[in-house]
Amino acid sequence: MGDSFIIAIDFGTAYSGYAYSVSPREAQTEPILKTWGKKHRFDTPKTPTCILFNEKEEFIGFGYDAKMSYCKMGNPEAREKYFFENFKMSLYGKKLNRNIMIPAANGKSMNALKVFTAALHYLKEDALKTISVHTSGIQYVASDFTWVLTVPAIWDVSAKQFMREAATEAGIVTNETANRLVIALEPEAASIWCKKLPADGFIADNQNKDTLEDTPGTQYIVVDCGGGTVDITVHEVLCGGALKQLHKACGNDMGGQTVDEKFKDFLKEIFSDDLWDEYEKGHPSELQRMMYDFTFIKQEDDDARVACPYNLTELAKKREQQIETYFNKVQGASWDDGQIKISREKMKSFFSDSLGKITNNLREILKKGFKIRYILLVGGYASSDVLRRRITSEFNTQCKVLCPYRAQEAIVKGAVMFGRNPGIVAIRKSAFTYGIDVWQKFDESTHRAEKKIANQEGDWCRDIFKKLVEIGEDVGWDETREHIFNPVDANQTSVICAFYRTERGNPKYVDEWGLEPVGSVYVNMPCTERGRNRKIKLEIKFGSTEIQATVTDIDSQSRGETKIDFMTRA
Repeated sequence: MGDSFIIAIDFGTAYSGYAYSVSPREAQTEPILKTWGKKHRFDTPKTPTCILFNEKEEFIGFGYDAKMSYCKMGNPEAREKYFFENFKMSLYGKKLNRNIMIPAANGKSMNALKVFTAALHYLKEDALKTISVHTSGIQYVASDFTWVLTVPAIWDVSAKQFMREAATEAGIVTNETANRLVIALEPEAASIWCKKLPADGFIADNQNKDTLEDTPGTQYIVVDCGGGTVDITVHEVLCGGALKQLHKACGNDMGGQTVDEKFKDFLKEIFSDDLWDEYEKGHPSELQRMMYDFTFIKQEDDDARVACPYNLTELAKKREQQIETYFNKVQGASWDDGQIKISREKMKSFFSDSLGKITNNLREILKKGFKIRYILLVGGYASSDVLRRRITSEFNTQCKVLCPYRAQEAIVKGAVMFGRNPGIVAIRKSAFTYGIDVWQKFDESTHRAEKKIANQEGDWCRDIFKKLVEIGEDVGWDETREHIFNPVDANQTSVICAFYRTERGNPKYVDEWGLEPVGSVYVNMPCTERGRNRKIKLEIKFGSTEIQATVTDIDSQSRGETKIDFMTRA
């Protein structure tokens, strides 16, 4: 079986899914995508990222099953349960710890790691069952596969580690088989898939009949437009089809969800804050149904009609005999026989903040002087006509804007290919300057007096920042940086390598402004016979999607190894 058996999970803010390959690596067959929702009369490449627990925090369902069960519940029952959606955004922009709590739709909270673990456990079990059904009933277990889990490139490393821990708790891998789980960055996975598409795989007039991977030197931007984040990366195609990252990942938290929130704000404006709050608290499952319908309505660049839910209509009628009265004070909407009619211009206004930020991000990149030929739009939000037309009108004089026909599938299919060959993204930019805390012999001409510390070996300067890699520096995907150190004490029996990061280029001390600790590696040094004349070797890989460090005491061959722990224990 081995490494040609791949399952990739695209765990999205709004929708999630998976694809797999059980073909030999050399066959290069297209990944197989699971489709969702048949029993609910859907047939989609992803399922809503929703999860439902009972009042005892026991798992009930995921995806369409969770959403439909919750939407059918009466209000007393819904208030008892824990229903989560869009919960992936709880990891964005936060320093994470293992005890962080996240709110359910009814305001009750659960441990985030428990919620994510249950979701990944469901996707794991469903994938193994699906593959068994399609391979003559062969029973597979998780360890038969290399697993790929996609995360936004702009996520903090602590969030990436959080997902790895949730995957381990879910039984996707164990601590002993941790290397069978590969973290893939969402825009990179999309780029890997798009670069092999023929010209007719895109919604655009693409005169060049070659695929991107057949045209070395081509530079392009991938904009992964998700429900929560918009993730942007810049790639150049190298000879042989591998990719080089030209600009560190950037983006924002202004994905498709923000359009939904603007729509909700507009409804609140129509019906008043207090009426809306009463409706939201009293009828959460009915609101879910309306918001689900809106996800399809917002894809069209046109006037919209949204069915007004029964209980919202009834609440409104209790306060005003004529429901049309609510619409007199707002522009861009009217009441039409049980439906809220919203003008095209008002619908476009829901997109304005999000599209403004995306276009600003792209303008900043295009100012850098790259020779960008294409902007590729991928992700579920890219299926919006409003988004595609805005990006095209802003940038079509500088480069061609392309969108794959199945924009929502690009990430998960590319993730399978990345699992087969992680070296396909050959060179990345370091997002930070990384270094470690070391001691040096004290030199009063260059070192600060308060950093001086003495031991039997003499005077030392502590807290020196030893730079390992600089922000913006190119690092090969499999490149190992090596550094040799000696102990500072002849009788030293252990060492801790403490890692720091900063957006500065050359700080001198680890406690200066802009530096933050990001983890450590511990190693035993039991053989002290040679005193300070011993060597400690640090090997560190910055070029893959996670930072891996190994520290070895040369004399005893004692090793400390870690994917650096970026989560606090609070």
